[in-house]
Parts: sequence; structure tokens; C-alpha cells
Amino acid sequence: MHELKIAEELSAMVSHHAAEAGLRIVERVNISVGQFVQVVPDLLEAAFSIAAVESVASAARLEIEIIAAEMRCRRCGTEYRPDDDLHACTACGSTDIDVVHGKELFIKSIEGE
Repeated sequence: MHELKIAEELSAMVSHHAAEAGLRIVERVNISVGQFVQVVPDLLEAAFSIAAVESVASAARLEIEIIAAEMRCRRCGTEYRPDDDLHACTACGSTDIDVVHGKELFIKSIEGE
């Protein structure tokens, strides 16, 4: 379950940013996660609750936005959203592709007092 490792790192980052902002209590953490990170939102929320138990974010609600995967073909330049496991270009069929979106994981905002 890689969600626990992500939650532990996320909890540490939230605590750090909360301290910098002077927050005593974090009520909500809004994050964006790329489709290719392959997290299960319910598992990540549960893992975050465990990882943040002794921090300023112990009662925080985790809001997760999933960013859809987006690819760019190196051969023809087409940008597309993959619809299968092969991720081949939808225009020319090439597998020489770059991931444009889908591997991100970042904190959008932290709310608290």
C-alpha cells in the first residue's frame, strides 16, 4: 500500500507549511494527484488520518483531485488522453510518447487557523 508512504510525506509537508504560515490547526488539505500515481482516494484519506495523528493536521480533511493522464506523441506532436494500457498515440499509433500530465502530486492549499 503505497498510499501510507505518500500520506507520511504529505503529513510532513503539511506540518512544515502550516508552521511557516503560523497555523495551529489544519482543517483541510487540498491536493492534486495524477492518474498515473495510482492512488486509491479512500485509502489515501485513511492513511493520511493515521500519518497525521500527532500533528497540527490530526483532524484535517483531505480533499483529493485526480488529474487525468495526458500524453504527447514525439513523432507527430498530437496531445491526447490515453484510453488503454498501451498509451500509443491516437493519431499515428507511435509509442514514442511523453507524459504531459498524470504523474503529479502536489498540495494545492492548506486551510486552518
